[in-house]
Amino acid sequence: MPVVSGSTPLIHLAKIRKLELLREFLGEVLIPEAVYRECVIEGKGSEDAKLIENAGWIRVERIRDERLKKSLMIELDEGESEAIVLAIEKGAEMLLMDDYDGREIARALGLKTTGTIGILLRAKIEGRIEGIKDELDNLKETGFWLSEELYGRILKEVGETKS
Repeated sequence: MPVVSGSTPLIHLAKIRKLELLREFLGEVLIPEAVYRECVIEGKGSEDAKLIENAGWIRVERIRDERLKKSLMIELDEGESEAIVLAIEKGAEMLLMDDYDGREIARALGLKTTGTIGILLRAKIEGRIEGIKDELDNLKETGFWLSEELYGRILKEVGETKS
């Protein structure tokens, strides 16, 4: 079953040079056209946009249900809305999304979700990264919002300290 991604996991994993974790864990990742625009067209010239554009395992798909997209756009942006629609249309095994409201709506629609932090936790647990603290710090430097409470909880969960 396919995996669909929204913009922020792709952008932030690319910014910290961990985009390949998605390929290693999930194989092919589908993205809707709006996510491609947000990641590649609007980010044109940036290193992360190039990494996303050149990832041959990321495939762009067009959504069919414009009515559902429009109804989701009351609460969400276009990329998140299209990602949810594509995940439903493709019967996705997983939706990668960081936006809290988007994840809540996706779960209400029966989709399983994870995000950037979930991918990094898996990488730590499976030994693909040595420590998660440095990766979380790198993420925060890219503009990724992470509360101090969650930051501390994650480090505690994996047995790292917040120094």
